[in-house]
Amino acid sequence: MNDTRRTKTFIAAMMLAALTAAAYAGFVSHAPRGYLAAAVLVLAAATSRMKVKLPGINGNMSMNLPFLLTAVIALSAAEATVVAVISTAVQCWPRKGTKFDARQMAFNLSMMMLASSSASLVIRGNWLHVTESHLGTLQIVLATLTLFMGQTVPVAGIVAVSERKSAATVWWNVVHLSFPYYVISAGVTTMVQAVSSHLGWGLALAVLPVMYGIHRSYRLFFDHFPETFPAQTLVKAAGAGA
Repeated sequence: MNDTRRTKTFIAAMMLAALTAAAYAGFVSHAPRGYLAAAVLVLAAATSRMKVKLPGINGNMSMNLPFLLTAVIALSAAEATVVAVISTAVQCWPRKGTKFDARQMAFNLSMMMLASSSASLVIRGNWLHVTESHLGTLQIVLATLTLFMGQTVPVAGIVAVSERKSAATVWWNVVHLSFPYYVISAGVTTMVQAVSSHLGWGLALAVLPVMYGIHRSYRLFFDHFPETFPAQTLVKAAGAGA
């Protein structure tokens, strides 16, 4: 990120919005689910280091999105926010020999805190007047869309501010790279929910080989076809957005 007042102001606004949303989500949060929350946190943190470098973009996709979606849907809003924040910190923590960037970390954490809190609030809104049989599917769709917008829009915004690029153009480039992964993750989350409701959450571990397979497929595809994507330099952000 360029060291400009505009960039710092944008990050400060993101942090304020994230803290406000997280505080409200925690206030209206339902009862915690301790053991399940701990299990989802471990899985989300473990898969957060399973990353794919996006071609033409200074960023990556992490394979923890199904577990972030699971946290939003199955846990309280406060727990889902904690899972998102801790797994993002694990994902973005620099490897040995690389420099820690406090502003980058602040942006990533606030982005994921805001996205997760917003998703939890959206799917638990009183406006969802649907039958129980359709509620689960609708919640997954809404949670996926909210996390998608909550990650990709701030990335486009910070690039537009710091690099003076078109926010719409940047966002569209990010969408081309990441939207298929969100669709896949929504499908995987649906399977996790179905398995857990009938056979218990322990069998949700079966999703780990699936995410590893997706991780390998993306890496092979991007390694062999880098010329397919626009050479756009973006901010290094967490999650599946960029």
